[in-house]
Amino acid sequence: MSVDPFPRVTGVILAGGLARRMGGSDKGLISYQGRAMVRHAVQALRPQVDTLIINANRNIDQYRQLGYPVIADSIEGFHGPLAGMLTAMENTDADYILTAPCDCPSISPQLRRRMLETLLLSNSDLAVATDGERMQPVFSLIPTRLKDELRQFLEQGERKIDRWLTQYKLAEVDFSDEPETFVNFNQPEDWQQSSSVKAPLPMLGFSAFSGTGKTTLLTQLLPELNTRGLRVAVIKHAHHNFDIDKPGKDSYEIREAGAQQMLIASARMMALMEKQLNDEADPVLSELLPRLDCSKLDLILVEGFKHEAIPKIELHRPSLGKPLLFKDDPNIIAIASDEALPDSGELTALDINNIPAIADFIEHFMHSWTA
Repeated sequence: MSVDPFPRVTGVILAGGLARRMGGSDKGLISYQGRAMVRHAVQALRPQVDTLIINANRNIDQYRQLGYPVIADSIEGFHGPLAGMLTAMENTDADYILTAPCDCPSISPQLRRRMLETLLLSNSDLAVATDGERMQPVFSLIPTRLKDELRQFLEQGERKIDRWLTQYKLAEVDFSDEPETFVNFNQPEDWQQSSSVKAPLPMLGFSAFSGTGKTTLLTQLLPELNTRGLRVAVIKHAHHNFDIDKPGKDSYEIREAGAQQMLIASARMMALMEKQLNDEADPVLSELLPRLDCSKLDLILVEGFKHEAIPKIELHRPSLGKPLLFKDDPNIIAIASDEALPDSGELTALDINNIPAIADFIEHFMHSWTA
């Protein structure tokens, strides 16, 4: 180990399992909110560590497309997370490895800091995260000096991670205030229950600060999508006092006279206006979606609703001096900007002025979408 006062840490994404409960599917490559599950883990862990390694035993070339070293278990066969930990320890010169599984999309941004501080202050050998009730051993901070002891443990036929960890002075690091860190996906039902917003067809949001040009982009993008044969609905979060009707119109007068709902229709168009009983509560997507006739649609685009857990494209113009949103929103899957953004991480970068390219990205998103 080095004597650097700031220990070097290699992050390790554990993606080497067989995923039997997922029918053998490679969990790290399954699409979640428009991108492979492993990308969520990489985005969360990479800013916290000095270097990053992906441990995988299948689909190596696909994992390599992420741009990080991909290393298969050094012990043949699928021997669980300990084998992946050993492999990482043998392939880094860092002082510690910080491990996380590929199927947890909401890894805490405080993982390294809390783990390392607790380990050093307690003078422990290694650290393991806890959800407040039990240990989560795949979230561990382990000194690489223990690699020979771990290899010996595995060569003796041992496989249980808890059994190996508890041989040492162990620091349990409390993440009970961030339980979402440990929400993982082990079986198909987990994917179906994972999002608070259930859409019957592909739904993609646009998130940005006011003045960035969300509506302008949509008015340019919709004709392009229409020429590609896509039937698109748009849900827009409007300002508090908006009104689509005008004083003096019959529909306006009837509504103002006391109609709770006003439905007006012609041969070309139909509109339903409904008074909200609670004018202090913001609308939520789960209540708006059933109002769409999804049998006539291929895609739903959402403007605003930035706090909803749906896949989003962030629109960003550096000239406005506003911060990037993706750092605090794991649901953002791409950034469209009018300038190059060197700090956009693993996200897809789009030119906000290249409408066909944005449409291409949306079509790709639709093809990867699963209900």
